Amino acid sequence: MRSVNLERKSRGSARVARAAPTRGKRERASVQPGASRRDGGPSLIFRLMPRLALFASRPMMALCAVLGVLVLLAALFASGVIGRSVRAVNNAIDTTVANAGFGISEIHITGNRRTPYKQILEVLGMQPGQSIFSADLFAARNRLAHLDWISSAEVHRRYPDAIFVTLVEKRPFALWQTPPDAQGQTAIALVERNGSVITTNDVEKFRRLPKLVGEGAPQTAADLVDAVKAHRAVSARTAAYARVSQRRWNLILDDGVIVKLPETDWQKQLPALEHLIVDSGILERDVTEIDLRSPSHYFFMLKNGEKKDVERGKET
Repeated sequence: MRSVNLERKSRGSARVARAAPTRGKRERASVQPGASRRDGGPSLIFRLMPRLALFASRPMMALCAVLGVLVLLAALFASGVIGRSVRAVNNAIDTTVANAGFGISEIHITGNRRTPYKQILEVLGMQPGQSIFSADLFAARNRLAHLDWISSAEVHRRYPDAIFVTLVEKRPFALWQTPPDAQGQTAIALVERNGSVITTNDVEKFRRLPKLVGEGAPQTAADLVDAVKAHRAVSARTAAYARVSQRRWNLILDDGVIVKLPETDWQKQLPALEHLIVDSGILERDVTEIDLRSPSHYFFMLKNGEKKDVERGKET
């Protein structure tokens, strides 16, 4: 807080002597109708009436006068004279308020785990010594909300000189390989649980998160990821979750084996896959594909291209 000593202007010692009114017989001035008692002349309304009558009798003249005033104002706005004058007045007011102890001297930021402090200050756009009353908190909140990691932001004043910023950052859920664009290029995006993209920058540090592939995968993967985590052997071997035609899922295991899940009731196939991995040692065999879409049989694709089916409950 800056303390400013303001010097008061000394009052002059000389006083203006008022002439004593002379007593005597007052003469009452005769007032004509429509005349002012102060100066004895006609009143303002009566003086303007001839001009108003002139404009009323000539509407084109009145219209031209109005248009002239509007053109003059537009020219002043276009030249920047009015804008510069308003800014000069505002700056003078801000300086006066800041010197009175209401200039911003502290900015407190909480909740920024992954958003750099320097970036937040730049987005806030508030300068030290700026009047705390002139800080646009609504615009600052909107700018912060557009940062990649920010889910919500609150900005408050605390008089006389502090700004408090409270941030809630987005929580990363998975990495998503986006579908190819027009040039055939794909990208790796970090997404939230609801499927919203957080960022495509510096995502390599999140390589331990689940990997999603395919159009529509981020919006529908949460239940499948949670269900797979409940089965230890399946979770340990799953490398990625691939969305197929936005209808069903494939599990891509760490050795490249593809597990095809049905479009519905896929939850029931995860215990079956756990059984095949743990009890039957299916991944120790020469399989490249496991098809669990049939309710009565397992279908396997071998590395030599041979297809094999086994009735459920009779696998060894």
